[in-house]
Amino acid sequence: MTEHSSHKPAHDPSQERVVVAYTAATTAEAMVVRGLLESAGISSPGSTSNDPFPLRESPEGTHGVEVYVLEPRAEEARKLIAEYQKGNQSSAESGE
Repeated sequence: MTEHSSHKPAHDPSQERVVVAYTAATTAEAMVVRGLLESAGISSPGSTSNDPFPLRESPEGTHGVEVYVLEPRAEEARKLIAEYQKGNQSSAESGE
């Protein structure tokens, strides 16, 4: 009888915890941040939508849109977002 326990199963990312890496002010900002993360190879679980018009927001604004990542990549994601924000902030300041 052959035992399957000697075979190490492949790493299953679906078993990893999902954590909040960033809370965006708007849905549009969250979409930009998710795109940034995805382009760096960091997946953002729960970020896909079947809504054909995903940018709808209430007239009162939002109360924050959470961007999720797998826990092992959270620190990397936060650093990437911080660098992106720093770059945008200096661009905005130099444009004034």
